[in-house]
Amino acid sequence: MVRHCLAVVLLLFCAVPVLAGNTRMVTDALDRQVTIPAKVERVICSGSGCLRFLVYLQAQNLAVAVDDIEARSSQVDARPYALANPAFRTLPVFGRFRGDDDPERILALAVQPQVILKVNPEMGMDPVELERKTGIPVVVARCGDLGLKRQEFYAALRTFAAVVDRKDRAEAVIRFFDEHIADLGQRVAGLPESARPSVYVGGVAFKGPQGFQSTEPGYPPFLFLNARNVAAQGTVTPGQTMVAKEKILEWNPDVLFLDLSTLQLGEAAGGLHELKTDPAYQTLDAVRQGRVYGLLPYNWYWQNYGSILADAYYAGTVLYPGRFQDVNPAAKADAIYRFLVGKPVFAEMNSRFGGLIFAKAPLR
Repeated sequence: MVRHCLAVVLLLFCAVPVLAGNTRMVTDALDRQVTIPAKVERVICSGSGCLRFLVYLQAQNLAVAVDDIEARSSQVDARPYALANPAFRTLPVFGRFRGDDDPERILALAVQPQVILKVNPEMGMDPVELERKTGIPVVVARCGDLGLKRQEFYAALRTFAAVVDRKDRAEAVIRFFDEHIADLGQRVAGLPESARPSVYVGGVAFKGPQGFQSTEPGYPPFLFLNARNVAAQGTVTPGQTMVAKEKILEWNPDVLFLDLSTLQLGEAAGGLHELKTDPAYQTLDAVRQGRVYGLLPYNWYWQNYGSILADAYYAGTVLYPGRFQDVNPAAKADAIYRFLVGKPVFAEMNSRFGGLIFAKAPLR
């Protein structure tokens, strides 16, 4: 115990001269002026999906440790950034997932981070407390989304890019999303109401897998396509919600989509099982006529922003085939992944989900 305490004190002492020399300031999402080294070459990423930002910025080689979810090996995984970087699983672990950081483990790392990047500061360890206990600067960002909080997502990219010196890459990523969202909007522009089928997406994950009643009124792929999301009811509020089965039956959407994260619940549970076995769902026109389609998981250790774009293009081919006849959904997904995470990972993900991604759901 004494030896461990001495090691912690030594590490704290050694951390001070690093920041006392050539430094600079960055402003984080908490509007704090954080002093960091002029050149940052070693970081750790705390919180749901934080490491995803580092990969998007092509700075994944700067990570010297990971939280415990990144070190796990799972047969079912829908995080493109992790699939493209299996080496993450070999890095030391500094704490638990969702920002539950362990200061002692951080200070015991053989290679010390110069900066801790942290998202969703309300979850897990308080960033100010984390900075106080480790002596390492903590820069906070909010993940945002591709819907109403898109500017928060872009701000996070820019904040972390300022830390790791990838400002040009951040702007390229932002342009990439803006251009694709604009392309989706242009493809569906001018569609008459009669050409816009009603839609519903079930099985949307939230802190784990959910059943078919879990959806999102402001589901971004539907927003991009100006789709008639029956769950929206005139609103585009962000976030997952649970709807009554009776409402789904009342809506009787023309087309159903299934977020395949629901498959984590097993063969005897989850959205696909419910659609196959629940007599009430069997009365839905889309179920009876086979208009149920599998989508890439949306929320998986926070949002998979690239998968959201890929899902939108696939949904476009289903809802408006004449406007998306040039789109091969799997190829489009891989083009998105190549740009964002550096590798085409669609086939690997699809194999992990039984080949059900971008396909009609097997209801019989």
